[in-house]
Amino acid sequence: MKIYYFDNSATSSPKPESIYKVVESAMKEFNANPGRAGHRKAVEAGRKIYEVREKIAKFFNIKNSLNIAFTANATESLNFAIKGGIPQNSHVITTNFEHNSVLRPLFYMQDEKDIKLTFVNTYDEIEKNITSETKAVVINHISNVNGTIQNIEEIGKICKKHNLLFILDASQSAGYSYIDMEKHNISILCLTGHKSIFGIQGIGAICIKDEIKIEPILEGGTGSFSKLSRQPKEMPEMLEAGTLNTPGILSLGAGIDFINEIGLKNIKKHEDILIEKFIIGLNKLEKIKVYKSFTKDQGPVVSLNIEGIDSGDLAQILDEEFGILVRPGFHCAPLAHKAIGTYEIGAVRFSFGYFNTEEEIDYALDALKNITLQI
Repeated sequence: MKIYYFDNSATSSPKPESIYKVVESAMKEFNANPGRAGHRKAVEAGRKIYEVREKIAKFFNIKNSLNIAFTANATESLNFAIKGGIPQNSHVITTNFEHNSVLRPLFYMQDEKDIKLTFVNTYDEIEKNITSETKAVVINHISNVNGTIQNIEEIGKICKKHNLLFILDASQSAGYSYIDMEKHNISILCLTGHKSIFGIQGIGAICIKDEIKIEPILEGGTGSFSKLSRQPKEMPEMLEAGTLNTPGILSLGAGIDFINEIGLKNIKKHEDILIEKFIIGLNKLEKIKVYKSFTKDQGPVVSLNIEGIDSGDLAQILDEEFGILVRPGFHCAPLAHKAIGTYEIGAVRFSFGYFNTEEEIDYALDALKNITLQI
């Protein structure tokens, strides 16, 4: 049975061929610890990693590539940003569409550091909730549940006007949306490499503006500054405790190369066509409830339910009978499910990527139609 992969919000699949090649090359040719020795293999690995920092800096318009630290994923990046960057006893504005990678660190800060939280649905509710205690805005650029896209340009203007820290979770948007740290006034950009940037799992990054000060929440070996008793405060070593994931980092760089080759606008256009076709098709089907974006812009992800079928059962039917791979349940975003009215039942998420086709969308719609006809 042919497999139809619609779970790109979790991990993009397949990857460009260049990703597989660069990871194999990293394992065979650069399998030494960068920054941990002066021999040729370690130096070459370090050089390759520096090249990726430069690619990321150019891709997101980051002035200083040394302000980019590699992490295991966006979750680690967001923990650095939230726990290390938000002062205690402050007020933070965030949204109901945040992933647990934002929510749990924020709730930790609420419990342990006495911060106050305000939750909004869309970016146009932010400014009216700012108080004298507000210090930060933490935003999920694109919801991994219903594709709600927040307007980061407007949020950046608001944060600049009120001198607020702007932390952006770009897990779902990096590699799909245009993101410019300077133009959008982003203080801290957190991203993962294994989704729309096409890298492998286990790699992410945190990008910090020069004037932003955060405290490290991990400490350990850095290769440099070894005589210091505490973690160095210089970037990127400040946030890079332990051996770096060289294969993952190089896959991230290869993913950016692939996006630049295809064109970010072309990738977005293709995925926008897919999501529009899918939603139009869903609207023609009976017994299907579609949960669309809360803003006028829709990312390449939509959740749905079919009347009378548990979301887990529906995902299993799609997999076993049609070869369609989706994700049911609550998608690590409980407040988003409260917002769309599925907190008790969950939903089935379809999320599309560059390698999906319009023919695959037609197949998915036919499968859903066949299921509804059997109820």
